[in-house]
Amino acid sequence: MASLEDLKIYKMACDLEKFVYELVISFPKEEKYRQIDQMKRSSASVCDNIAEGYGKFSFQSKIQSFYVARGEAMEIKNQLERSINKKFVTKNKAENLIKGYTELIKGINGYINYLRKEKENLVS
Repeated sequence: MASLEDLKIYKMACDLEKFVYELVISFPKEEKYRQIDQMKRSSASVCDNIAEGYGKFSFQSKIQSFYVARGEAMEIKNQLERSINKKFVTKNKAENLIKGYTELIKGINGYINYLRKEKENLVS
């Protein structure tokens, strides 16, 4: 059986989290408990919810955790866009992260679909 560390979306989420941490270093210091903190927490939450979902027993519980991970990934994408608008970061710097989270969301959607099919196969 594959481990959590072998799950592509988990690796992607953890890599993206590292890049978010590197990006926010350059943000204004007064944003430490606002934008910076929120971006760090939501990027970490993506990894955490993927790990939690992977470890759950029932398909529905797994799927629910992946829904939360997808929502957190959407949140961090929004925060990146807002950071560009606030001029905390250039569009060029944030663009790769935004693309990365877009790909991650597609991967999470694919994994949710896989889990749904597995659940249906078990019931059938």
